[in-house]
Amino acid sequence: MDKKKLAILPGTFDPFTNGHSDLLLRGLRIFDEVIIAVASSQRKEPLFTIEERIELIEGAVSGTPNVRVESFVGLLMEYVRSRGAVAVIRGLRAVSDFEYEMQMALMNRRLDSRVETVFMMPSEEYSFLTSTIIREVALFGGEVKGLVPENVERALRKKLGVL
Repeated sequence: MDKKKLAILPGTFDPFTNGHSDLLLRGLRIFDEVIIAVASSQRKEPLFTIEERIELIEGAVSGTPNVRVESFVGLLMEYVRSRGAVAVIRGLRAVSDFEYEMQMALMNRRLDSRVETVFMMPSEEYSFLTSTIIREVALFGGEVKGLVPENVERALRKKLGVL
């Protein structure tokens, strides 16, 4: 019997965007199952708690088969090994993302050469999209409809008090 191919889609997802969703759905065309691995992020100051981010992502992907949402702390490759995954999915929006992502992929390969990093470009309509941009636009009352799932849009408005 063939072993299922599991991939990890890691990130802080603060907040989860339609660009993230796009990568997830395209990843599911390649892999049997994808875990969205929400990082606690010691370097960033997230708007949403890790519990809130997990809840928002679960709401956004409910009904999508073969997807799990989990949190992790520490080295990504330790988490990947603990789940038995064969790949890490990373999005590349622009050339500016490539240098950082390549460095991370090479370090991850050094930590565990059995795990591949799969780079995916988002659909053109999301190529400019970052969680940081979404937070900033929402903070100033700008329109984020169509850029994030509806439940995330509502949570942003509530959290930022820009209902």
